[in-house]
Parts: sequence; structure tokens; C-alpha cells
Amino acid sequence: MSNPKPPTLNVELPANLEPVYSNFALITHSPSEVIVDFAQTLPNQPNVRVKARVVLTPLNAKLLLRALQDNLARYEARFGEIVVPGELDDLTRAFFGGVRPPQGGEGQ
Repeated sequence: MSNPKPPTLNVELPANLEPVYSNFALITHSPSEVIVDFAQTLPNQPNVRVKARVVLTPLNAKLLLRALQDNLARYEARFGEIVVPGELDDLTRAFFGGVRPPQGGEGQ
């Protein structure tokens, strides 16, 4: 017996949809929802600005996790392993702690 094919979805992207860049995420949950706040942080700046909030059911969050794992595996197969800082490192410090803005004005 063959499995029925899932229906094809037509995804529409609005022409005026603004992309959101995120290099920081805050994740929390309740019994019925998983909330992901996508944010931006800058080197040596203590403030983090949330740019988008996505609310998912736990099932959809798990399906998203599966899709991300699958896509990252394909990415690494093509471009090489993504190296994550050591487990004991604070990720924000590891990515931004050593970065300092240039000293002096333009042209110096």
C-alpha cells in the first residue's frame, strides 16, 4: 500500500515583506506555546533589541527543529562543519567579547 502524497502548498511572499536579521534568540514556553524572540545585539553593547516574535505550538516547534537540523546537515555537507564555541564559553562573549570599535575618527 502506498502512502498518500501530502498536498502541495503555494507559499506567497508579500512584495513588501521586510527581512529581519537576527544574531540572538530568546526562547521560552508555556504548556501550549513555544515563543521565540529574534533579536539583534551589537558588539560591546549591553542592550538587545527584539525585532520579531514567533509563537508556535510545541508540535510545530518540534517540526521546525527537525527542518533546521535537516537543512543544517545539508549546509555542512556542502560548506563544511559549523564550529560552535566550547560548551563553557558564554556565546555572546565568544562572538562579541573581543571586538572593539576602531579608535579615532574616519581617515585615521
